[in-house]
Amino acid sequence: MILSKENARLKLVRSLVRDPRARRESGTCVLEGTNLITEARRAGWVFRLVLTVQDASHAIVDLAAKLRHSNVQVETISSALMRSVSDTESPQGILAVVELQSLGFPPDPDFLLIPDQVRDPGNLGTLLRSAAAAGVQAVLLPPGTTDAFAPKVLRAAVGAHFRLPILPATWMEIQERTATSEVYLADMRGRPMWEVDLRPRLTLIIGGEAEGAGPDAVQLARSRIGVPMQDQTESLNAAVAGSILMFEVARQRSIGPVVSEAHRG
Repeated sequence: MILSKENARLKLVRSLVRDPRARRESGTCVLEGTNLITEARRAGWVFRLVLTVQDASHAIVDLAAKLRHSNVQVETISSALMRSVSDTESPQGILAVVELQSLGFPPDPDFLLIPDQVRDPGNLGTLLRSAAAAGVQAVLLPPGTTDAFAPKVLRAAVGAHFRLPILPATWMEIQERTATSEVYLADMRGRPMWEVDLRPRLTLIIGGEAEGAGPDAVQLARSRIGVPMQDQTESLNAAVAGSILMFEVARQRSIGPVVSEAHRG
């Protein structure tokens, strides 16, 4: 059992929770809660360390036993120490340090997502969750977007990291990856989404919360697409707008686009 707040392993966990550079340099990140840790185990992620609290729930005790059986180092700490290392106000009683992993880029994708300048972890996590649910085949993360393996992103994505390729990329790499794809930039002034045929190969760019997409994204985009809204309605945030657009792609690929009478041939 770890008793000291100054324990080296606890210091490591704190640095991984707070510092994206520490995550990059160590090649690890922190997962919290039985659901994420169970999914990581099922997905074959490599565990470096697991911390559980004293008097843990039966679910945590059972999960910790399974991890120990797989030769994972599991340590017990007090609830106070767990609060000192956790990213949440009410820790769930189990935390794991795992090696960063990402699925490889698919061979011939026809639906890509680029969250550009998205700096809010909750928004990025929600976009990743929606992307996995809507059938996005890979997410390309350009410079300026928040770290996809930050604790808040991992929690908001609810396991999307285990099912969806999420890959950092330079703009040169992004240009190469999207060379054969129609690239759409989400824009409230863009063409209404149901007037655009979204069934062919495409890439969707979602700009950040404050200033929208950066100049590289604007230059890459060939078309602009928006979510129609009632007059005088404030623009949607990045996560909501992006999710609606991604599911419109999924809908069209299931039953086809909706074309208004004004746009029929």
